[in-house]
Amino acid sequence: MDSSIYITYAVPVFFLMIGMELAFGLAAGKNNYRLNDSIAAISLGLISRLPPLLNIGLQGIVWTYVAKNLNLQLLSTESWITWIVAFILYDGCYYWMHRMSHEVKFLWASHVVHHQGEEFNLSTALRQTSTGWLWKFIFYIPLFMIGVPGEVFFTVAAINLLYQFWVHTEHIKTLGFLEKIFITPSNHRVHHAQNAEYIDANYGGVFILWDRIFGTYIAERTNLKTIYGTVKPLRSWNPIWSNFEIYFQMIRDSYYTKNLGDKIKVWFSDTRWRPEDVTQRFPTKTNDLSEFEKYDPEVSKTTKIFTTTQFVINSIISTVIIFTIEDQTYSQTALLAATLIASTTLVNLVLENAKKSYEIELVFTVVVLAMIFFEALNPSLLATQIFFYQSVFNILYIAIYMPLNKRFLTAS
Repeated sequence: MDSSIYITYAVPVFFLMIGMELAFGLAAGKNNYRLNDSIAAISLGLISRLPPLLNIGLQGIVWTYVAKNLNLQLLSTESWITWIVAFILYDGCYYWMHRMSHEVKFLWASHVVHHQGEEFNLSTALRQTSTGWLWKFIFYIPLFMIGVPGEVFFTVAAINLLYQFWVHTEHIKTLGFLEKIFITPSNHRVHHAQNAEYIDANYGGVFILWDRIFGTYIAERTNLKTIYGTVKPLRSWNPIWSNFEIYFQMIRDSYYTKNLGDKIKVWFSDTRWRPEDVTQRFPTKTNDLSEFEKYDPEVSKTTKIFTTTQFVINSIISTVIIFTIEDQTYSQTALLAATLIASTTLVNLVLENAKKSYEIELVFTVVVLAMIFFEALNPSLLATQIFFYQSVFNILYIAIYMPLNKRFLTAS
């Protein structure tokens, strides 16, 4: 058992709230949703559910070992006080995990995914990393050492994460005295800003008290326009590149820098630091906020229909894979997950007008059909069956409808 199951059950509520926020924004003339940004953000969220599903990482092994062998048993397993203590201490551990993720480069390489979005709405909350399993678990080891039971830990972890969803909105301004105690939309907008006045602040998950105690609190200013995203822009909808951009930079810098010490320092340095020799060789282009323009490649109506349909189908497939996990072998789950990642990536490449993206999508479709025909993907599984119908749609749309539609538009 882990907290991911709670998050999975909450997904329909997430989508409902996103729909409500979108409707409110449109009605009030304050819509801040873009199709491409939202599809990219939610796609990253769908993919991030797959590593826990496949039990990738050491967290289960480490936490189990600590709970059995290093447990100081300071908390009663029967008392309700344990739940309160666990909830508060979990958020304290989250604060330090989150803060270190902004201050240490190899930790930032994972967390950066959540900050790459240049819009701030409820879909941004779903923009999550797929590599957090590499290291996040380390920060929660103290909770198992003092005796927080597993079922308590996973429940408070889920509550903490679920709480963070609603604070990703621009439509709620300030909440009075609550701003002094809790993370709110106002102080979380500051956290997502790339303005120099706001950088590296407001790290709490539920409580803003940690930031006030440790000196990282910054209040939102009414006279400063908030600009969201990262100082070094991603400028891509590609979920794979989103997850590995900073890792790639660190590997490249570590390889090319001539100083042996710098080869190691690259990984553990401040997020802004790079060796001088590689900085000159591979300069980093950062945003000029006085001329800032959001990444927003223009696509045709035909592409919007295609990518939206694909996104909906992939969302259904992701849900089906999770809820039919007991019907699948581990290898089938892994193959279904890999196919879903590839499909999601191609959809986002189409959204950014990547060269030959439709042609690659068509080739991928043929590969998926071959995998189904030769039963590499088990045809009896519901997820496989949906992949089949998705492939049929791809062929009809790309190979038949799009050429006919283009010919009709040309003729008219």
